Amino acid sequence: QVQLVESGGGLVQAGGSLRLSCAASGRTFSGYVMGWFRQAPGKEREFVASITWSGGSTLYADSVKDRFTISKDNAKNTVYLQMNSLKPEDTAVYYCKARAVVTPTSYWGQGTQVTVSS
Repeated sequence: QVQLVESGGGLVQAGGSLRLSCAASGRTFSGYVMGWFRQAPGKEREFVASITWSGGSTLYADSVKDRFTISKDNAKNTVYLQMNSLKPEDTAVYYCKARAVVTPTSYWGQGTQVTVSS
């Protein structure tokens, strides 16, 4: 059974930092793209960042580029999102997603709340 478990969310002041973790289990994730998405109240879920499990290629939404960094630890089967210079508009529930590259298979975590106060 595949599980993605996010952690590391919380309340932080604007300008502060948080590091989110996504612990993945239940299968090998080579051939998958691991991503972070977020959903603010009343808004649609949006892409934040992604990283390929095998090669480590990364992509970022323009809104977080140069502030957020996605990384992974293959030995720990964990993906991280380092978030710096946080802004109130970064407030959202952050979700981890694993998406297979060659099939429609995908998995979601349960989400972790990030709240940035002004």
